[in-house]
Amino acid sequence: YMKPTLLILAAGMGSRYGGLKQIDGIGPNEEPIIEYSIYDAINSGFGKIVFVIRKEFNTAFRERFDKFKDKITIKYAYQEVNPLVEGIKTVERNKPWGTSHAVLVAKDLIKEPFAVINADDYYGSNSYKLISDFLTKECSPSLMAMVGYTLHNTLSEHGTVNRGVCKVDKKNNLLEVIERTKIAEQNGVVNYNVGTEKVLGKVNRDAIVSMNYWGFHPSIFAEIEKGLHNFMRENPNNPTAEYYIPSIITEMIVNGKMNVRVIPTNDNWFGVTYKEDKPMAVDSINKCIKKGIYPENLWI
Repeated sequence: YMKPTLLILAAGMGSRYGGLKQIDGIGPNEEPIIEYSIYDAINSGFGKIVFVIRKEFNTAFRERFDKFKDKITIKYAYQEVNPLVEGIKTVERNKPWGTSHAVLVAKDLIKEPFAVINADDYYGSNSYKLISDFLTKECSPSLMAMVGYTLHNTLSEHGTVNRGVCKVDKKNNLLEVIERTKIAEQNGVVNYNVGTEKVLGKVNRDAIVSMNYWGFHPSIFAEIEKGLHNFMRENPNNPTAEYYIPSIITEMIVNGKMNVRVIPTNDNWFGVTYKEDKPMAVDSINKCIKKGIYPENLWI
């Protein structure tokens, strides 16, 4: 069997964070969150790490992560802001075309089942074992997976967050992911559209949410490519339009092309969206070290 690959989406600019948060240290030896992800991936049987980055991050990333090449294969793919696609003329953009586009740029580097995560999110050590198990034993073109977290375990005290709220059937197959933006807890109620002109909506605080943690078969690349090109044709003059992974997943489920199993995890999730999130992240990692989940120095 082929060891699964971990695809780490790291092309974000960190504008709300104020810097290259993907390599900002939070561990006792200035380890960024990514190093804990790599450590968990190695211990869970993954065989390769592929980073999706921007060209301008290349030197910073290689200086930081090439040292792990003796432990696991490390590869890099580059996400351009505006890919050139034959027959599609688009306006100037400042940001790439979203998470589906980010996954697609790695297609030539991945021929085996793979997991997708965000670079600046901590997913919990047990979740890697769960997804690795699925990828090595069950993943196929007609069955893929998503690791599901409980909404209230994923909110930030320092601002709003965007989440994909999941509907599942009795067999834990995903029916739909509904993108909710600007989510925050207010007076004990979790609302979305907070701080916008749109009408406030409520979300169940115990809802299963997607934290962009997927288990894919490589056959999905062809579907994403087709979907992204259609999306670009529909949005040529919209400089902020983004094609999210949940969009392609929902399309494939609705069209009967695959089932997506939601794998629930009790792991706590945290991310560093805002600079103010960093002390919480540092504290959370220190708690994991005290519990014996990680050694104080990951690599000795």
